[in-house]
Amino acid sequence: MKVCIIGTGYVGLVTGACLAELGNDVICVDNDESKIDMLNRSAIPIYEPGLREMVNNAREAGRLTFTTSIQDGVRAATVIFIAVSTPPKADGSADLSAVANVARTVAENLNGYKVVVDKSTVPVKTGEKVAETIKRYSDPEAEFDVVSNPEFLREGSAIYDTLNPDRIVIGTSSRRAADILIELYKPLEAPVIVTDINSAELIKHAANSFLATKISFANALARICDLSGANVMEVTRGVGLDNRVGEKFLNAGVGYGGSCFPKDVSAFIAISEELGYSFDLLKEVEKINQAQTEYFLDKVRKTLWVLEGKCIGVLGLAFKPNTDDMRNAPAVPVIKALLEEGARVKAYDPKGMEKAREYLPDIEYCPSPYAVAEGCEALLVLTEWNEFKEMDLERLKGLLTHPTIIDGRNIYDPQKMAQAGYTYVSIGRPPREG
Repeated sequence: MKVCIIGTGYVGLVTGACLAELGNDVICVDNDESKIDMLNRSAIPIYEPGLREMVNNAREAGRLTFTTSIQDGVRAATVIFIAVSTPPKADGSADLSAVANVARTVAENLNGYKVVVDKSTVPVKTGEKVAETIKRYSDPEAEFDVVSNPEFLREGSAIYDTLNPDRIVIGTSSRRAADILIELYKPLEAPVIVTDINSAELIKHAANSFLATKISFANALARICDLSGANVMEVTRGVGLDNRVGEKFLNAGVGYGGSCFPKDVSAFIAISEELGYSFDLLKEVEKINQAQTEYFLDKVRKTLWVLEGKCIGVLGLAFKPNTDDMRNAPAVPVIKALLEEGARVKAYDPKGMEKAREYLPDIEYCPSPYAVAEGCEALLVLTEWNEFKEMDLERLKGLLTHPTIIDGRNIYDPQKMAQAGYTYVSIGRPPREG
């Protein structure tokens, strides 16, 4: 099938590469000439395991091309995915200007029946607006259908998630369009849910908001565990083994980040307000998440007392492992607060340091965790990379001025850390005696 992807950000690039991998002819379009230049030189603007190899293999096979011409992409394809950015405005609502601009340009270049697919995360009723826009600016005889087809990718495992989805959601009132999308996704052999377009748009915001709620619930539990001497990992395991609840997304820590959860929770609150409902539950989810950073900083202050003049090491900058994404990464507000209080900060992340420099120019970037530890009063763990779980703790202890680790991701066992001679502080778990 001939496919056009408009937008080569995270979702667009992964979707395009995977659809090409499945044997489709894919044209990826972006108005950023430097990004298209980069992709045509076999360079990848984001880090995602396996993506570089998949993109380059598809390019060499002639199934994946990159261009700045929407006209070429639209005219060549049957299915057109809109995968442009929908960033939050100041009030939390989504900025849909890019979607609107693309819809108009698509309309002006229709040359036969097209299925126009909203892949971007958009508020409910956006599909209706996209259809109205295309109808307004296209030839009266033009044939098209608009579909909502939300993505459910996790950064760090996006290729696996695309090729092994839990479900495929297709929102449309057109049987013709639904059949084309079902055929496109047939090789994946995944459950397909065909809904009306408004329901499909709500599914994405509802799913991400529910997952964010689980994380904030775990973080609230961690506070209670800290106050009571209970262990949040044992509590959440006991809760999560109930198959009505599930163990995933019940990890306490420094809060959720990234490009999806903060934006989608905020957008869903704004969507609900616009529709006339105050989603107070999600407002509290957001509040708990925002407060978690300060809660972690309080642990740092209680452990180290005065921060001014102290050298503090940070392990992990990206918002999660297996990505270089710094958007809404908890490390950013934590480090900025340390700097404001007069601390000197050294940091290391396996993939995120280049992008972190844009957010945090005033810290020392190191080539390894051990280089970070040298001469530091304490190490803060802010991203749960496997590399950090496998460190030589004895070697690390010899480099620190005092063997102190404040673990915002609960990656170590308190008993073992105590036995190894560390002052060890984590989230929602009592310290153990050595």
